[in-house]
Amino acid sequence: MVPGTICYHPNGDAMLTVRFDRLGDLGIAPGSLVLDAGAGFGRHAFELARRGHRVVALDYAADEVEGTRDTFAAMAEAGEIPAERYVGVLRGDATALPFADATFDAIVTSEVLEHIPNDTGALAELYRVLRPGGVLAATVPSWLPEKINWMLSDDYHAPAAVGGHVRIYSATELKAKLRAAGFGVAGSHHAHALHSPYWWLKCAVGVNDEDHPLVRRYRKFLEWDIITQPRSTKLAERVLSPVLGKSLVLYAVKRPPPHSPATQAAPSRSLTGARSLARTGDEVSATA
Repeated sequence: MVPGTICYHPNGDAMLTVRFDRLGDLGIAPGSLVLDAGAGFGRHAFELARRGHRVVALDYAADEVEGTRDTFAAMAEAGEIPAERYVGVLRGDATALPFADATFDAIVTSEVLEHIPNDTGALAELYRVLRPGGVLAATVPSWLPEKINWMLSDDYHAPAAVGGHVRIYSATELKAKLRAAGFGVAGSHHAHALHSPYWWLKCAVGVNDEDHPLVRRYRKFLEWDIITQPRSTKLAERVLSPVLGKSLVLYAVKRPPPHSPATQAAPSRSLTGARSLARTGDEVSATA
């Protein structure tokens, strides 16, 4: 029940990296069309739908697309969310998104950019499919906890870990890349301080050794914390996250290009093909 091993829990606020009230503060109201780019097993996508947004989830991994689609269908069938909030789940590449320009009101991309060699290309695509004035919430591993992981284990990151992390971001670097892509940075924070020691333990004893006693005990502690959310660990998280938070979260607003009118596309028109493909499970190509 730690990041990367659990997709959804009804007490799942502790699992969420993005603070969704920040999206509201930046003008993203319920009913907005939101893309979760690199959704994984859907923890942020599910919460977006629960909060009243219409959600498209995209990931490159076929098994994660299938799992997210099944969970969305089950949530709709159980009445946890209205069916119309589930627009679709599809497979695609963040560097070649299968959507028209200015399609989405907001985009969440959580723990994705550090995996992509061409991160500037991915940011350019996220900028393209976001409407002018729309909001991007991007999270990456924080510099200090991530640096310790890399020092403890070569198996934690690329090239030893196929598809693993290819860079360590500083806040300065990510802010600069967002601004270069055309975004205005609107705020930041750190999250998941109590998760950093878990990954340090894994890297120290063997990143793939899930059965080591120390790893098992700390994982049970994190699972207990996610389910019960006691005040003591909430306080520890709040105090420690600015320094030890596993994730850096940046919020950015799309600035229209100079001398270009800020026009908004009609999402329903551009998503017609994506919706049907998402429900059938077909892979979406860059030209879809």
